[in-house]
Amino acid sequence: MGDWITITEEQHNYKLEHFNIPQHYAEDVSSILIPHGLIIDRIEKLAKTIISQYSDRLVVCCVLKGGHQFFADLVNFLKSFTNSQGKNLPISLDFIRVSSYENDSSTGHVKISMSEKELRGLKGKDVLIVEDIIDTGRTMVSLLEYLKKFELKSLKVASLFIKRTPLSNGFIPDYVGFSVPDLFIVGYCLDYNDHFRDLNHVCAISPEGKIKYQNE
Repeated sequence: MGDWITITEEQHNYKLEHFNIPQHYAEDVSSILIPHGLIIDRIEKLAKTIISQYSDRLVVCCVLKGGHQFFADLVNFLKSFTNSQGKNLPISLDFIRVSSYENDSSTGHVKISMSEKELRGLKGKDVLIVEDIIDTGRTMVSLLEYLKKFELKSLKVASLFIKRTPLSNGFIPDYVGFSVPDLFIVGYCLDYNDHFRDLNHVCAISPEGKIKYQNE
């Protein structure tokens, strides 16, 4: 068992009427998988763990779009905690868009938004990649392999969620918030065709929601 909170399919039985759900999504989610308060508490703990393991400036790099809410909350906690030496850690922020080109099989290639010049500026630095969810893991593995050539001091990954899917290549991030079942989940910036990013809780999308927002 990894160092994360495991959410089982049997656990996602929070009743919608017990939580604040935006009215425009009332029929579009079937249940709440992880309430917002639990997400925030878990991120706070992750931040304490992360900050304790660094002694020099840390570059925190957000994978857009989905990772930005986790990134924002994580950075706020990182700034408020001290490391094992009792010091606040200097933090630099970066942002990256990543896309992979895959048909029936992975090409192993990624396209990223940062320029070669920007990437060369990471040489000799501690870098933490912040992602919202690891699904198959193929894109992240390809990204990490690409970044290795820029001679970073260290390179780690924090992901709020990892999905238990038979399609996984086995990649496990250095820091994980929750292990979730092989469901299509939305909320806390996880989207379905760019909807549900404004939903605070992580929820299971309903069949009606999938139909309503498909192929928009």
